Amino acid sequence: MSDAFVAFVNSVFVPVGLMLIMFSMGLTLALRDFGLVAKGGPLVAAGLGGQLLLLPLLGLAIGWVFALPPELALGLFIISICPAGTTSNALTFIGRGNVALAVVLTALSSLVTVFTIPVLLSWALPFFLGEGGDVPTLSVPDTILQLVRITVLPIAAGMLVHRFAPAFAARLARWLRPVALVVLVGVIGFAVAVSFNMVLQNLVGAGPALWTLNAVATIAGMLIGRAVGASPKDAMTLGIEVGVQNATLAIFLTLTVLGSLPLAVSQNIYGVVMLLNGFLLIRWFRMRERRT
Repeated sequence: MSDAFVAFVNSVFVPVGLMLIMFSMGLTLALRDFGLVAKGGPLVAAGLGGQLLLLPLLGLAIGWVFALPPELALGLFIISICPAGTTSNALTFIGRGNVALAVVLTALSSLVTVFTIPVLLSWALPFFLGEGGDVPTLSVPDTILQLVRITVLPIAAGMLVHRFAPAFAARLARWLRPVALVVLVGVIGFAVAVSFNMVLQNLVGAGPALWTLNAVATIAGMLIGRAVGASPKDAMTLGIEVGVQNATLAIFLTLTVLGSLPLAVSQNIYGVVMLLNGFLLIRWFRMRERRT
């Protein structure tokens, strides 16, 4: 692939694809939906706690336990500080979970991480990579503005369409619903194609750690849900929300914001792992339902 094509994908396709994903989520949201925060306080708090607090700690711990090389450990940490993605909403729908809860959790975590990601990244870069010249530069204010442009503004635009043209928003949302998966597969496929040798070299070394992060996060989300009295359906929803991250955003951070292809290796592997584990969880949940 030419350098010009790679630059085009990193600077145009990935950000625009991510904005479409966020816009499609906004099309399904209204301000009243956030009333679920008050009605289902413990469930929402459990989901956000698992997503925003527990997951980054798991990312640090698992990178240390598996003694990952610095770039792979940082890549794993980056995926752990990202919000839930719209893919988690699709999996919740397929698994017959609580879609309303999933959408609200995804929206809230997407808004909060606009501010937490730049701060955590500015700490993580020198922590994992040292203070040498190979550390990518990061401006916290500029990164916040970038995240606002590609997440907050598209969500707000989608909500405005939903508010003033609800029928059109519903039709558009149905058409855009597959976009999240298409963009995710496209972004991961591109990143794998341009870093194929790196992915192969690190699959055995990083794969078990990434699978462990996803499996532990998913199980932890379910256990947290059960601890606050969630139904099995809501517990499964929390498991998916905590375990399925916005891998497209993670790849945007590594390829576009930081301009580092090696850091994207962890996200490429995780994007595949989280989908496989998500479908396995849904399969298990449905089998469990049939027995009861």
